[in-house]
Amino acid sequence: MPRQWQIAHVRGSAAVLHAAEPSAGSGRSATRFATRCDVDALALVLGSAQRDEVVDLDAVTQRGAEVVRRRSGGGAVLIVPGEMLWLDVVVPRGDPLWDDDIGRAMWWLGEAWADALVACGVGDARVHRGPVAHTPWSRLVCWDSLGAGEVVVDGRKAVGISQRRTRDWIRLQSSVHLAWRPELLCALLAGDRPEPGDLAEAAVVDVDADWLWAAIEDRLPR
Repeated sequence: MPRQWQIAHVRGSAAVLHAAEPSAGSGRSATRFATRCDVDALALVLGSAQRDEVVDLDAVTQRGAEVVRRRSGGGAVLIVPGEMLWLDVVVPRGDPLWDDDIGRAMWWLGEAWADALVACGVGDARVHRGPVAHTPWSRLVCWDSLGAGEVVVDGRKAVGISQRRTRDWIRLQSSVHLAWRPELLCALLAGDRPEPGDLAEAAVVDVDADWLWAAIEDRLPR
């Protein structure tokens, strides 16, 4: 029998959405979750190991942004309301999609995103299956790196994926940009920071968010 997903669409602050704790349980009968997350305020999201000193607090306050720390690793991510499609999935241990290999565990989600993008007419999408590709700024800015399972369109990163796992579940957080604002991202950073032109350009997905969501939901593995 095909595996079923529990699908949800939630809206709130980036802090609340990142803090939500999955309750997938474990075992082959446990539930898979797929959640579309929409933020209601500008946010700069830091990776779990990033120091507070990378943030320009005056700039954050001036722009009314919130600073959030996620539980997964990687660099900073800028989230602007209405300009990113964010999909969280939770897979329980024992599920056929579970993989003990951290890299391979993200391939299937990248494949689903790539298929959805192609179905929506977005170029030639491919899934990165090699080691993490770093740049001089990738430890500071998440979108400047390319990791396992992430999707590239026309040589530019289109889908970012981060991972958190426990004994019972894997949580994969993935997103695509509907607009790319390197100037704003760099302005919120402090210290040794890049200029906007120093960052790798993201592949902006010029597709209606609801249409793309329907496409990715339809391509989640059964």
